[in-house]
Amino acid sequence: MGIKNAVVERIKNLCKQKNIKFNELATRSGVTPSTVYSMLDERRLDVGIVVLKKLCDGLDITITEFFNDLVFENLEQEIK
Repeated sequence: MGIKNAVVERIKNLCKQKNIKFNELATRSGVTPSTVYSMLDERRLDVGIVVLKKLCDGLDITITEFFNDLVFENLEQEIK
């Protein structure tokens, strides 16, 4: 799995665990819903670190906690 898909999976899992809808996450994070949905769109490959930090704030976790998950253990090589 690549880093983008891992980030998307992690956000979705955290929202599910905390019972937070994506629109609510956007509101809590101070970003627009379209920003959240754009980040979750698997066709888009970019992940903005500032937006990711805001989402972590909205999820009430640190960025370290976000990346401290098994989904990030065995990422594929991004350079091909």
